[in-house]
Amino acid sequence: MELVVATRNAGKLKEIRRLLEAQGVTVLGLDRFPEVPEVVEDGDTFAANATKKAEEVARATGLPCLADDSGLTVVALDGRPGIHSARFSGVSANDSSNNHKLLEVMAAVPEDRRQAAFCCVMALCLPGQPTRLFEGRVEGQILSEAQGAGGFGYDPLFWLPEFNCTMAELSLDIKNRISHRGHALLQIVEFLTPS
Repeated sequence: MELVVATRNAGKLKEIRRLLEAQGVTVLGLDRFPEVPEVVEDGDTFAANATKKAEEVARATGLPCLADDSGLTVVALDGRPGIHSARFSGVSANDSSNNHKLLEVMAAVPEDRRQAAFCCVMALCLPGQPTRLFEGRVEGQILSEAQGAGGFGYDPLFWLPEFNCTMAELSLDIKNRISHRGHALLQIVEFLTPS
C-alpha cells in the first residue's frame, strides 16, 4: 500500500516511515509532490487541522493520505502553545526559536507547575471511506534548559519522569513506541493490518 504523509517535516516523516514501512506500507512524503500547495491550518483543534490536511492532500494526489496535527500543551500556559506549537515564536519560527520562547515564558514557573503533554491527532483518508481519527498523548514536564540532541521540536525540553530523560534522549525505536505520535500510529497499524 502507498500512503502519502501530509508533511514536509523531515523529523516527523522519519518517525512515521520507520513504523509504517515495517508493516509493508510505502510512505511518500510531500517532497514527492511539489505541486501540492500548503494546506492552511485554520482549524481550532488538532482534529480539525489533521482532517483538513488529510482530505485536501488525498484529493490533490489521488492517493490515500495520513496527516497529523500535534503539539505541546502546557498546563501553566492554559494549554498553549497547543495548535500553534509550530509557530509559537512567530511566522518564521523554527525549533530553536520556539524552544527559546518556551523557556522565556516558563522562566518564572516553579518546578511543581511545569506539567505538559504532547498531543497528536492523526487523520487517515482512504478512498471511498470516511476519514478516521486516531489520538495519542504523552505526559511530561518542561525543563528549564534543553537536554539531549535527538528528536525535533520541543523534545529537548520535554522531561519524561518514568524514563528519567527527555524525549530528545530516547532512541527512535523507544520514542516511536511511547510518544504521542507513536501511540496514534500504533492504532493506525492495527487498523491497516487487522489480525
